[in-house]
Amino acid sequence: MENPLQPRSAIVENIERETYDTRTYAMRLEGSGGEDYSYLPGQFNMVGLVGIGEAPISLSSCPVEKGCFSHTVRAVGDVTNALDRLQPGGRVWVRGPYGRGWPIEEAKGRRILVIGGGIGLAPLRSAILQIFRQRDEYGSVEILYGARTPGDLLYTDEFETWSEQRDTRLLVTVDSAGEDQNWKGYVGVVTHLIPRAATPLRDCMILVCGPEVMMKFTVGGLLPAGVNPENIWVSLERRMKCGIAMCGHCQIGPKYVCKDGPVFRYSEIRGLFGMGI
Repeated sequence: MENPLQPRSAIVENIERETYDTRTYAMRLEGSGGEDYSYLPGQFNMVGLVGIGEAPISLSSCPVEKGCFSHTVRAVGDVTNALDRLQPGGRVWVRGPYGRGWPIEEAKGRRILVIGGGIGLAPLRSAILQIFRQRDEYGSVEILYGARTPGDLLYTDEFETWSEQRDTRLLVTVDSAGEDQNWKGYVGVVTHLIPRAATPLRDCMILVCGPEVMMKFTVGGLLPAGVNPENIWVSLERRMKCGIAMCGHCQIGPKYVCKDGPVFRYSEIRGLFGMGI
């Protein structure tokens, strides 16, 4: 019986710098069976380096593309800072994929509204890319994305391609443009984009990921608009250690974020995670 906690060696094939502190790492598992690695958008891996530790990191690549997979990582701790020092050809250890992902199958045939904040666009990108690869199976797609400054925006080189997809709309905002004289987009937190959304809020599936305070106010703006909590999905981040609900580090009430999530239907967790709604 395969050990679900057994890590596998992976080679970093390519590194793309997204912002001053965030990179996207394209990886491939070594050894037999690496080409068969598969995952769902919204799932995560435990990514580790020998002698340093491991951290839960969401997958940010398109699940339809087999063999290679990507993680978008912001350097904020021991493990992620060690990743930041890696070069292509470097080796990491990977366990996973773990957890429940975005409801991609349930979303088929429906309008989709994606709301992302900061690094929270990374796990949403995995869903966005799969939807675009299977575009005829979904209704309209609208993406609302915000970051602190223009320099904190992820995947800016993909925005034009996303906007050119059939029946797709992308709105981008920043909390502050600062001294960036070239910024011509919206200024304000991402929740300010919700009233600008063309998608009928009561008639779509809504995927939300970002800092917890951002998700709190996003949900707080959706519910008064008549959105059914059953149609809101959020991705949460907690201190996940084992990935399979054995250690209890990520348990809150009856829920384990690593196994029951990290993606939850909002109606499942209402009042559980201190989101204040």
